[in-house]
Amino acid sequence: MEQKKIDRINELSRLARERELTDAELRERSSLRAEYIRDFRQATINVLENTYLEIPGKTQIELRRIA
Repeated sequence: MEQKKIDRINELSRLARERELTDAELRERSSLRAEYIRDFRQATINVLENTYLEIPGKTQIELRRIA
């Protein structure tokens, strides 16, 4: 996710603490949060798919095979 969008999420969160957000702001915040979570999950999956467990005396095992 672009830093600009993360900054906007933070700005909307700060505004929500100061006042009630408008309907448009609530929709924007919800959309940005959903995008952030989707990107975070995909990044986590990518890391796990490229992570291996090495057991002494055996070959490497991909973590995705364990789960």
